[in-house]
Amino acid sequence: MLAVAELAPQVGLRSACQAFAVNRGFVYRDRARHRGSASRRLPRARPRPPLALSGAEQDLLLGLLDSQRFADVAPAAVFATLLDEGRYHGSIRTMYRLLAAHRQTGERRRQRIHPLYAKPELLAIRPNEVWSWDITKLKGPAKWTCFHLYVILDIFSRYVVGWLIAQRESAQLAEQLIADTLEKENIAPGTLTLHADRGTSMRSKPVAALLIDLDVAKTHSRPHVSDDNPYSEAQFKTLKYRPDFPDRFGSIEDARAHCRQFFHWYNHEHRHGGIGLMAPAAVHNGTAAALTEQRAITLDAAFAAHPIRFKRVAPVPPVLPTAAWINPPKTEPKPASIKPACSLIS
Repeated sequence: MLAVAELAPQVGLRSACQAFAVNRGFVYRDRARHRGSASRRLPRARPRPPLALSGAEQDLLLGLLDSQRFADVAPAAVFATLLDEGRYHGSIRTMYRLLAAHRQTGERRRQRIHPLYAKPELLAIRPNEVWSWDITKLKGPAKWTCFHLYVILDIFSRYVVGWLIAQRESAQLAEQLIADTLEKENIAPGTLTLHADRGTSMRSKPVAALLIDLDVAKTHSRPHVSDDNPYSEAQFKTLKYRPDFPDRFGSIEDARAHCRQFFHWYNHEHRHGGIGLMAPAAVHNGTAAALTEQRAITLDAAFAAHPIRFKRVAPVPPVLPTAAWINPPKTEPKPASIKPACSLIS
């Protein structure tokens, strides 16, 4: 191989291999093997830069960075503070390089740790077990003016148990509305849960103190999660998507008159898809079961008169729900059933 290597620069690798009857592939593999062994050699130690800080200077600077005064301060702020005091121990890049060498380049400042908000899981199996309440804005007569609509909704029956319209959002008004609604519905202590989002009125001290005095449990949605208060959000959508909902209200009296008419329709005439196409008032006052039986009688009569129209399958009225959930718990998937192997009996 040495002879081939010496002759190749003069006559070329092909002629050199032909002269010594050597396969060129062998020469290529030999070169690659030598290159690999050369690349595996240990690199030489880098000499210490002449401008680098000495060991004592590094210890002094690291001690300053880790001191109680600067432990929560960014290196740039440390550099500026020391410079204002007439002291210089190294550049900002030097500070970062020194911290990186000691694995301290993570976030040095104290950060607020956000609490873990538990997902509310609420179940209602009858009226007046769980109420949901919220506040929405109604546009006023001029730009940037609005009225505030407070609504309390029973999530099982979808019945609006209380509402008011005010010029502003106020914890005192919310407290008064909740107290009046609890008295009107004759809620016994310890039987109701009141759910809301995390608005200022919902988390206010007057409302919290009232609920404690009346023994009403309270829950709140997680921040920025609208799905945690779905019933109130859906009710507001029904209000604002009605054909007669105006772009703006001329006065607060107009807004109150409109909402008075709407909530009467919503509670007593609106057939709600989530409660078996019943009016919320029927579910709230307990007459929905009798209405369901009456619907069944009507459908049976229609089936008896013309069974062919129903393809000989008796129709049934919409089923009334037995429960209303806010964030129902996830059920674990059932494991796939394993069929037993067939045994051969001789």
